[in-house]
Amino acid sequence: MTTIKDIAREANVSTATVSRILNDDQTLSVAEDTRKRVLEAADLLNYKPSRRRNPKNRKVEQNDRYTIGLILSSSQEDEIHDPYFLSLRLGVEMGCEQLSLNIGAVVRVNKKGSVTGLNDLDGIIAIGAIDPQELKEVYYQHQNIVFVDYLPEEDVYDAVISDLEKATYKVMNYLFELGHANIGYMGGKTGIKGLNGKECAEMDDVRKSAYQKVMQEKGLYQPENVLIGEWGPNGGYQLMKEAIEKDCLPTAMVIASDPMAIGALRALHEANIKVPEDISIVSFDDIEAAPFLNPPLSTVKVHTDEMGKTAAKLLYDRLNGRSIPVKAVLATDLILRESCQPKS
Repeated sequence: MTTIKDIAREANVSTATVSRILNDDQTLSVAEDTRKRVLEAADLLNYKPSRRRNPKNRKVEQNDRYTIGLILSSSQEDEIHDPYFLSLRLGVEMGCEQLSLNIGAVVRVNKKGSVTGLNDLDGIIAIGAIDPQELKEVYYQHQNIVFVDYLPEEDVYDAVISDLEKATYKVMNYLFELGHANIGYMGGKTGIKGLNGKECAEMDDVRKSAYQKVMQEKGLYQPENVLIGEWGPNGGYQLMKEAIEKDCLPTAMVIASDPMAIGALRALHEANIKVPEDISIVSFDDIEAAPFLNPPLSTVKVHTDEMGKTAAKLLYDRLNGRSIPVKAVLATDLILRESCQPKS
């Protein structure tokens, strides 16, 4: 029997691309000749979609195929401006390629219209902070939902997160070792989204909470040094411009994402404020551009690809009969480059 792997081999594309083309995923951006090549390969090999199976009370057999959905809290614009979101999704797709998981539906919660048709899916991977209660209302097999980059309060779900709390402590200790005491924080607004894309609850960013805890314990916390705005380069640029205009820059700044740091670096450059001579910068994510900035950016490496792969494995195990919820917390790495130096 022809499989998606056979079509992928014939068309010279990934199995995830084949799955999404055959399931008419409207969020997939692919060249028309690629789409045509996949459809022609499927026709040539006489591909017949496998029938869905009920995953309840059943072990996965070697040749079983499951069809799952991805629910994304990020928009396509978010993925363009911040590679972090795209990397999470690609990590999930890589994990699905390695397992018996076909991505049959991709839904972005910020799109207009209701979310339907999820109950035909064997499982769901939700990327980002999406309201679990709303998901339960449209997907009854909620034990087969895995959250990525978000840890719901309920204990019934599998979840994959990075240890950003420990990472923030590492960053703070590193800056203290360099002699910095006046340390600021810059981050974006965070919240839990409903299926209509609207924020239905506020959420504290663990990086901000960890920063605040450390600074308060040392008696160094200054509320004016906490800058919160929009995620992305423009958000970082605007926040840093405002801080510069107030003439109250700290000697070091912890920034919650590399794209925000890129915007902040631009604002500092325009104001002729040198990094790291005048202010040290440490960020999060370690996107591909980080080592090529001027100066190269010190940052916390978040293993987004492994987060995605782990989520796929957790869902596969659920469909294979595991009933105990698992919370996977992945370690990070502090990558030191030239955007920090000892306080002069």
